[in-house]
Amino acid sequence: MRLLLALLAIPAFAADYSLQLTPDNTKIDWTLGDVLHTVHGTFRLKQGTITFDPDTGKASGQVVVDVQSGESGSGARDHRMHANVLESAKYPEAVFTPDRMEGKLSLDAPSAVKLHGTFRIHGAAHELTMDVQAKPGPGLISADITFHVPYVAWGMKDPSTFLLKVNKTVEMTIHTAAPLQKPAS
Repeated sequence: MRLLLALLAIPAFAADYSLQLTPDNTKIDWTLGDVLHTVHGTFRLKQGTITFDPDTGKASGQVVVDVQSGESGSGARDHRMHANVLESAKYPEAVFTPDRMEGKLSLDAPSAVKLHGTFRIHGAAHELTMDVQAKPGPGLISADITFHVPYVAWGMKDPSTFLLKVNKTVEMTIHTAAPLQKPAS
């Protein structure tokens, strides 16, 4: 009986694919609007692996972002962002841990899926769903991944002042063209 169960479990493990995200193949952009203009910036990826089964939707891995790398092009604004909002000296990383995909990720054609998991930022874990627009290519998957971070609701300081009101949510976009590791035959 145990042998039969072990043999039945093999196909489930054999269907796992993985994507290796690196600082060289991944770009992270953020956008924060206010009443006068929109601020754009970037973060750097430290490392990332996403393992998934396109048939079952099961996902795992970790995507680690260097919070201290965040920048907007304004030294004064970036200093306030790191010291007062992100507290990046105390919380230097943000980590997304996927657990499942909603929708069908095609390995042959463009597809749209939702990637669900836990996002740990500023010392707390939050449920998060990311929208993924994926396009397979030779040996890789290109993807544009978007999500929103309601930073004030998640316990970070609102940088708004009496005269300047900023949105309470940051729009995030991850662009990647990551190598696709196929399961062993």
